[in-house]
Amino acid sequence: MLAPAGDYRTSYREDMTIFPTRNSRIALWLGIALLCLAPLALGRYELGLLINIGFLGIAALGLNILVGFTGQISIGHAAFFGFGAFASAWLHEVAHIPVALCIPLAGLMTAAVGLVFGAPAARLKGLYLAIATLAAQFILEDFFARAQWFTGGVAGRITEPFTLFGWVADREQSYFYVVLAWTIIMFVAAANLMRTRDGRALVAVRDHYLSAEMMGINLAYYRTLSFGIASFYAGIGGALYAHYLLFVSVEAFNILFSIQFLGMVIIGGLGSVMGSLMGAAFMVLLPEVVQVAADALSGSAIDRALRLGASISFLREMAIGAAIILFLIFEPDGLARRWRLIRAYWKLYPYSH
Repeated sequence: MLAPAGDYRTSYREDMTIFPTRNSRIALWLGIALLCLAPLALGRYELGLLINIGFLGIAALGLNILVGFTGQISIGHAAFFGFGAFASAWLHEVAHIPVALCIPLAGLMTAAVGLVFGAPAARLKGLYLAIATLAAQFILEDFFARAQWFTGGVAGRITEPFTLFGWVADREQSYFYVVLAWTIIMFVAAANLMRTRDGRALVAVRDHYLSAEMMGINLAYYRTLSFGIASFYAGIGGALYAHYLLFVSVEAFNILFSIQFLGMVIIGGLGSVMGSLMGAAFMVLLPEVVQVAADALSGSAIDRALRLGASISFLREMAIGAAIILFLIFEPDGLARRWRLIRAYWKLYPYSH
């Protein structure tokens, strides 16, 4: 008996499944297995890059839920990322709560703060909402600098390494597994959220808020909820960041960092769960690639002919801005769409068109 030559989905459950095929499930478990073996094959520097991709990807996913799935805008995401970092360090030092519990508690504290600053989203949108979130960025930055009891002030706050039942994750080889576990949990949770009634309501608010309101969706509730969810993800990412560096400084969470989070979402793909991780990986790895290219050009014939000189060192910063502009022009749907096209090509090959 011949198998059906198509992709047939006869129920809503089949249409909304995260991994629709057996091969996709095998690829997932194979990818996780390879990542678990990464500390055995990679050095500290490479593992550090993967750790950065992990906690930045979690925070970027929260912003994507807000911007990509709900259609809201936020220019203060870095401030919530920083609040999660300080909250986890503060909980451990003051309340002596184990670091393993401080991370989710920091996420909940950040979500509460996000709900407060997300309240204007019930009545504001577009440029006015962007200005409101910009105000939240500066308010929290000022709070970080003045609240010495919480952040340590301009001196910053020292954090402790992650521990669990006597196991101490104080090196890249061990802390990588902590970040990997949290990354899997948060991304699976977000993928499942988008399959629920609340997730579909968030998308409805983005696509056509008037139609959503006529269908009985509470716009104020879901707009505010999206800020809480985004802040929760930012808080988790910030807490993981704090216990990786073992030090949190108030200067790290500025407006430029918020713009970088927006860049991750745009490059990865608005409204894509996996695109958030792709965008974070792109933003982390691009400066490294540019640095290698700049080192190779330094002192070369091209360098002497164009008289680049010291300007080569600025290529690292310029590349991020150029990448955002190029993606907006040539690939506005981000890396996630390009990955879907590549996957569809090989799935239908040799009849790909």
